[in-house]
Amino acid sequence: MNNLLALTTGAIIAIVVAVLVVAIALGVAVWWVSTRNALVTLRNKKEEGWATIDVSLKKRYDLIPNLVSTVKGYAAHESGTLEAVIKARNAAMTATGDARMQAENVLSGTLKSLFALQEAYPNLKADTQFLNLQRNLSSIEDELASARRYYNGIVKELNTKMDVFPSNLVAKGMHLEKGSYFELDSSEERQNVRVEF
Repeated sequence: MNNLLALTTGAIIAIVVAVLVVAIALGVAVWWVSTRNALVTLRNKKEEGWATIDVSLKKRYDLIPNLVSTVKGYAAHESGTLEAVIKARNAAMTATGDARMQAENVLSGTLKSLFALQEAYPNLKADTQFLNLQRNLSSIEDELASARRYYNGIVKELNTKMDVFPSNLVAKGMHLEKGSYFELDSSEERQNVRVEF
């Protein structure tokens, strides 16, 4: 009887241990799958965010030649500024990855110099086509700013999840790469605006 009781107690302990091992393994598997799915979701949102930025950039690329053409009629001797805008546009269109973000910042700077020309040319400042193009570009820039905020928020969330333990183990297993923020590059753009009266 003692042997039977000892055998029954041993079997119960073995079953309890086996159930605990299975429960822990199942819990780890569920955690791993949910963490992997969260990382995949963030990666896809990051790609979606970049695609949204890409659409706005394409609109801007399409608008720039019309803008340059309009300015050229009023400020023909400002060819250096106009060439810089076209050169920056072409560089931004062909750049990829992090280089594209830098090229976009250069393009934004050259567009500012293009709009600064309107102060020197009152007729340009009053041209309805120029004003319409300027409004369209301003609208596109607002879209870009919104898309950049969304993209940068997703990149922050993804990068954080990739850095935090233990989800960083799943990220390493997936060979994920951190996202780069799309941020202002020029120190001139980061300075406070001076207003003088």
